[in-house]
Amino acid sequence: MPRRAKRVAKRVTPPDAKYGNVVVAKFINKVMLRGQKATAERIIYTAMQIAGQRLNNDPVKTLEQAISDATPLLMVKPRRVGGATYQIPVEVEKERGRTLAMRWIIVSARARSGKSMAEKLALELVDIIQGQGATIKRRDNVHRMAEANKAFAHYRW
Repeated sequence: MPRRAKRVAKRVTPPDAKYGNVVVAKFINKVMLRGQKATAERIIYTAMQIAGQRLNNDPVKTLEQAISDATPLLMVKPRRVGGATYQIPVEVEKERGRTLAMRWIIVSARARSGKSMAEKLALELVDIIQGQGATIKRRDNVHRMAEANKAFAHYRW
């Protein structure tokens, strides 16, 4: 992170091999552990197929809809004013929101019991689109926190 006014250049993620979609490629990179990209691709593609079949929908559209449904619009950031720390509600940038949604989906899928990772991820995607599941609960908690702290919005700068 440079100390001067120059901004760090964003890296461009190349699209994935099967669907040619950047969102799918980023999701694969988030699921990947210890550099095992082929394993992560197999998990994602299988999960997308399963979720697409359960919802009778295109697999890419299913994934994109699940990510957009899980994306938070508001969240709280701590700000120190005087001697007190306030939780200030702020709008979430599009890229940050998508990143949080992907992370929450993966964490929730890994927390599910039994089955393979592909099946757990597929069930999580289906739950998100149906408006339930751990990821939706987490997004709602973040929104509820932001609503509860609306009174401190004037501290935003």
